Amino acid sequence: MASDGVPPIIAAQLNYLLSHFPLSVKIEHLWSGSKFSTGVIDRFTIVIPYCLDFIKWDFIYNSESPISAPDVIFGAEDENFLSFLARNDGVEGNANSAKNCLSDWNGKDPTRLMVLLQQLRDQYMNYQRKRVDEVDDDRLKFEVSTIAFREPEEVKFAVPLTEMNIDKMVHGCPWRHSPKIYLQVIYPVGRKYVSASSAPRLKLLSTSDLKSIFSIEDFKLPPWLDGMCMAEYLPHLEESLEKQILEAVSLIDVRRRFIESLAPLFGRPLEADPIFCRKATFLAGSGAFTFLVHFSISTQFPKQQPGLMLQSSQHMNSHGVPAKSPLITEYPWSPRWETSVMAEKIFEFLVDEALNFKRYCNEAQLQH
Repeated sequence: MASDGVPPIIAAQLNYLLSHFPLSVKIEHLWSGSKFSTGVIDRFTIVIPYCLDFIKWDFIYNSESPISAPDVIFGAEDENFLSFLARNDGVEGNANSAKNCLSDWNGKDPTRLMVLLQQLRDQYMNYQRKRVDEVDDDRLKFEVSTIAFREPEEVKFAVPLTEMNIDKMVHGCPWRHSPKIYLQVIYPVGRKYVSASSAPRLKLLSTSDLKSIFSIEDFKLPPWLDGMCMAEYLPHLEESLEKQILEAVSLIDVRRRFIESLAPLFGRPLEADPIFCRKATFLAGSGAFTFLVHFSISTQFPKQQPGLMLQSSQHMNSHGVPAKSPLITEYPWSPRWETSVMAEKIFEFLVDEALNFKRYCNEAQLQH
């Protein structure tokens, strides 16, 4: 991160936190505690993932003594968390408690902020679990007793799914960590639960990397049967999910073969996604008119045909940007065709479409 205006000691801790924290934290709203506009930046807000949501805590350093431990301000909705910490943090003599981390603070150690944040987040999980235990709802208590969960927030469960190392299945995968998939479960809560048959609200969520090969929005959750509990539901869900992920990984090779089938007609691609095979760009021509053809290939390929966008090499708009066509998704297509036939049909389509695009570019240029 940019460290302009941040004391080097604090900047080193921030950079280590962003590089090594196991979850994707963000820094926002950096500001100075000084009343002068040129004051040194010594406080900031950290956005921390929690239970498929985010919590925001302010960390307040002192620019006059950046080596000292920061103060931490928690959200207004967690006003009881501080008293929970006072009662529970380190009660079992844990040398790694947040209290000990602050009392033994070594500002020259760049790992200290990350360690503190991890310990506070762990205690925050304990705090939320305690709040869940205090909810007077028989259904919730039953469900908590039947499944192993990680991060409940009141009655919202984030259940980790499938232990597949998806990053290991994709050759050359650039991900730092294997994508995580969770089932978000929200149970109806009543002061006196009467019926145990009410279905929870379910939603599949994942870390952002997964969308490169698999869209969880396209995954259809198995039905929740009357009287079912999570311990019965999860095996069916994971079996279906793993099957579709394996299929999604196999489709990378299908997309690769499609891109390779374009080369005999368009020539070697100028650019292509070599890992997930989701994008490719080729140079094409119609007489003296040359243009680029950008292919955008969905994870649903070949069920869903690629989107095409044409970009002129000879026409610019009023802002000096190359003229482009709207995304083209309507042209002859069948997912049952061989990839070579798909490529031929697109090439034939573009023979006529190139003339339309050239006319569009000329007319647009005349208007400017």
